[in-house]
Amino acid sequence: MHRFLNIVFATALAAAPLLAGALTLRIDDVKTNPEAVAKNAIVVAHITACHSPEKTKISATADGIVNGKRQTILLKVQNLSEPGAFAVARQWPAEGRWTVTMIATNPDYKNYATSIVAPIREDAADRADAKVFYHAASADEVSSVLKQTTLE
Repeated sequence: MHRFLNIVFATALAAAPLLAGALTLRIDDVKTNPEAVAKNAIVVAHITACHSPEKTKISATADGIVNGKRQTILLKVQNLSEPGAFAVARQWPAEGRWTVTMIATNPDYKNYATSIVAPIREDAADRADAKVFYHAASADEVSSVLKQTTLE
């Protein structure tokens, strides 16, 4: 019974940011957004549960392994016409294995950040294997997702 209560408690804690109206990022299917397709986007994300999406700032990097060497590239993020929607086009080499990390901040949420790390497969973000963090993803967290892409 104690183990069951621990699981219930842990699940409730994990869901709390979603229920409390916390700032979160979600990866969307690029093909369902004509504006993103027109901008040659590989990754499309939007803010969920945000009181003022127009104030949200997104930073993004591509982290990859090319010829056995780790690379990090700062990416240009494009705002889409829908408030709180963002796109990233390919700005990294076609060779190697890559992830895209997007970090969102909003002054209404003070020092809070949320992030998502998405593996890139076949010129698209792999939504199923993307990892959401309720903080700015650490280098170790990005490396963990990147490592999964190199094991395939």
